[in-house]
Amino acid sequence: MASPPRLLSVGALTLDTILRVETLPTHQGKFIAADGVQIASGMATSAACAAHRLGAEVSLWASAGDDLIGEQLIAGIEAEGVDCSYVRRVSGARSALASILVDAHGERIIVPFYDSLAQADPETLPFADITAFDAVLVDVRWPDAAALALKAARAAGRPAILDADTASLAVLERLLPLASHIVASEPAVRIICGQALDLASACTDMASRTDAFVAVTGGAAGTWWFDRKVGSSRHVAAPKIKAVDTLAAGDVFHGAFAVGLAEAMPVEQALRFASAAAALKCLRFGGRLGAPDRAETLAMVTATWPETA
Repeated sequence: MASPPRLLSVGALTLDTILRVETLPTHQGKFIAADGVQIASGMATSAACAAHRLGAEVSLWASAGDDLIGEQLIAGIEAEGVDCSYVRRVSGARSALASILVDAHGERIIVPFYDSLAQADPETLPFADITAFDAVLVDVRWPDAAALALKAARAAGRPAILDADTASLAVLERLLPLASHIVASEPAVRIICGQALDLASACTDMASRTDAFVAVTGGAAGTWWFDRKVGSSRHVAAPKIKAVDTLAAGDVFHGAFAVGLAEAMPVEQALRFASAAAALKCLRFGGRLGAPDRAETLAMVTATWPETA
């Protein structure tokens, strides 16, 4: 049996307070939640946990304060089976927090806080040899660490995957040229390409700006990816589900896509694998806690795209 792929996930580590409400507030006041959880999460962290459930060995490179919350975060992620030996603890810094409301349709409002001291730029990678990893995934929340990891991975011939999400244009423009694979959310695409383009055209526009593989995720609308062999964007439909909670669906998608690349799946197969994992996550409340295992993800792939079975 082949050994599991090894992944490095770089970026956000936050303490998420997730509350389920009937509707998202449109005015000030008090609102009673129907459910709630508090978990260690964040984009790169949720992706790491999802990738581990899908069969990968995963290390997290993130930054936290030397506070009690930092200890809680690390303990929570280690309990998921993710290696946290590279998580940096910054003296005097506060660990990141996020408050999240999820409504009855699975839509959400996210309000994160990152202490600038905890997010201070790292000087070097926290390990000697990036070739220990089969793929590297970064988010946009810790840009200097992301840049170091992307450069090293690409120089070593490893997939250097950027989760391009909501961030300043300056951060996105800095990281985009460093990645070998870019998977961008719709909000990120709007920041980069403007509001007017449909997602298929935006994917083509993004691909014209880089030599990297480019895909654009559109939630229930599916994913577009640019096929350089034919010079146009192609579409992968999303599985049809009734969403309960879309929180962390993008992170699960990125973690699953990274697993697919690390296992040398053809890119369209990796996108289907990621789409199936993200859809299954949306069926469950609790953010990354709803990430599926490998068996149910493969079953969803077979049910949605039977011609690939």
